Amino acid sequence: MAACTHLDELATADPPATTPDGCEECLATGSDWVHLRRCLTCGHIGCYDSSPNKHASAHFRQTQDPVITSYEPGESWRWCFVDEVGA
Repeated sequence: MAACTHLDELATADPPATTPDGCEECLATGSDWVHLRRCLTCGHIGCYDSSPNKHASAHFRQTQDPVITSYEPGESWRWCFVDEVGA
């Protein structure tokens, strides 16, 4: 089974203090989201692919920050975009 090769790149970045309760881009535009994800490199909070705007995936494409985690209460998984595996 393949493993994430980017765990050594993870930072302990906290979510941005200005938008801890939602997708940064959706809050700015008044859009809705379904699920939130946090970038484990920079702390960016974005909506995931089940949301209309898919800002977490767009953040990866723009920054190449490899690993996200769920920002939903009670969830604690991680996903590596580059290796396409749980991290």
